[in-house]
Amino acid sequence: MAGKTIEISDANFDETVLQAEVPVLLDFWAAWCGPCLMIGPTVEQIADDYDGRAVVGKVDVDSNRDIALKYDIRAIPTLLIFKGGEVVDRLIGNVSKADLITKLDTVI
Repeated sequence: MAGKTIEISDANFDETVLQAEVPVLLDFWAAWCGPCLMIGPTVEQIADDYDGRAVVGKVDVDSNRDIALKYDIRAIPTLLIFKGGEVVDRLIGNVSKADLITKLDTVI
């Protein structure tokens, strides 16, 4: 699945996010959310650009409420950056690709 975002769920969250050897960018989204759909292509580009250097995943908040609650997701899109299993940054809203790259580069 090189260069593509990974669908993150309760089933694969611990292994894919918390135990990742590289930083993880998680996009919390929903199909009915306009700004989420707008940032989606940017997240896909980041997945391509950072293939091998970071894991990029998407969490559908409607299907994975427990994860959203655990990380206090109150607005979507929310993007969390994990390193070593811990949240190291949080971006809310339709942020620019440049902002995402800057934040991700600081933890790589």
